[in-house]
Amino acid sequence: MSIKAPRGTVDILPQDMERWHFIENIVRQTFLCYGYQEIRTPIFEATELFIRGIGEATDIVNKEMYTFQDKKGRSITLRPENTAAVVRAYMEHGLGSQQGSMVKMFYMGPMFRYERPQAGRQRQFYQFGTEALGSMHPGVDAETIAMILQIFEQIGLAGLKVEVNSVGCEECRTNYRKVLLEYFQTHIDQMCSDCQMRLEKNPMRILDCKVETCQSYIRGCPTVIDSVCEPCRNHMDEVIKYLNLMGIQPVMNPRLVRGLDYYTRTAFEIKDESLGAQNAVAAGGRYDNLVRDMGGNITPAIGFAAGMERIVLAMKNKGLGPSGKQNMVYIATTSENVLDAAAALVQRLRADNIPVELSWDKKSLKSQFRQAANMNSRYVIVVGDEEIKQGKVVLKDMIKQEQHLVDVEGLHTLLAM
Repeated sequence: MSIKAPRGTVDILPQDMERWHFIENIVRQTFLCYGYQEIRTPIFEATELFIRGIGEATDIVNKEMYTFQDKKGRSITLRPENTAAVVRAYMEHGLGSQQGSMVKMFYMGPMFRYERPQAGRQRQFYQFGTEALGSMHPGVDAETIAMILQIFEQIGLAGLKVEVNSVGCEECRTNYRKVLLEYFQTHIDQMCSDCQMRLEKNPMRILDCKVETCQSYIRGCPTVIDSVCEPCRNHMDEVIKYLNLMGIQPVMNPRLVRGLDYYTRTAFEIKDESLGAQNAVAAGGRYDNLVRDMGGNITPAIGFAAGMERIVLAMKNKGLGPSGKQNMVYIATTSENVLDAAAALVQRLRADNIPVELSWDKKSLKSQFRQAANMNSRYVIVVGDEEIKQGKVVLKDMIKQEQHLVDVEGLHTLLAM
């Protein structure tokens, strides 16, 4: 029996990588334009990092983490998200003191959650995101959302829906927990065992429950925005003001709370409604207390993450893909006698960043042209015995169906045009 990829993982095949590289290039370019620098953290961390960072009562920590013991008995977890790891690196390396009051970092890479595989989301999935630490100004919140939308517009995914909410500060959340406790205590006996456990640990996490019997009670519960204090309301109003100034019209969603305990004040989701029920392509928010909760100083911060697989799926659904693809040049040889000259020519062109393919196997000229057509090559360079002696080759344009005898020395100029 052949070995297959584990459930919840997929191979990203060569024919799919063009879209992935297209997205990654736009993401990197946009992040750099907004002043972010790349950081790469380990794929696995101490389990305690995620318990403290994400929250013990969350579904991620309770149900979805890949946790194991290493050979020395230490509890290790494959990262289910990257914010906690970036904050750990920020504290461990003293990045705040080294770089001033504002530190802006971005990341790309695989994350791991043991959950039911679905379209656009696997157990190993890829995310890109940012973390901006050091400013509590609502303009930074709006700038983060604007940056995400700019990325999606350049990818071709325009007209996305922006949902925002305020989950308040610590005082607001304490008040909201009391309101939720009072409300759910009258219904908790009819709710699932997970919700009964959440009621004791953190009643806000009941809002994450997907069980239909619980949903009926969740739909009737008070919203967090009703418990938000005046400074937090003012912060949300300022975020919306700056978004409007940037030409963005967000929608207030009073039930948006996100599935991680570290969020404060601003929470947001970017949705592509063409994807159906699982339509969030990016999400994030503020986490002004996370650095403190992990043993550092109080440091305001905001971040987001976006799932690559779901973005690729949205692009495929809409027939979107990279444009202006650089065509592969194919070098055909008339005999084995010119293979050495063709090999030298291939390397010279590749040194000029011109993509070139050469068949090393003995094939007829007709077979080589067929292979060039299968690769959608715009140009075929024919290296012939007599021509190469004169320092020339035949350059054939496969679209115009024209061919010319040209000097080898001028090839790179012609192909770069």
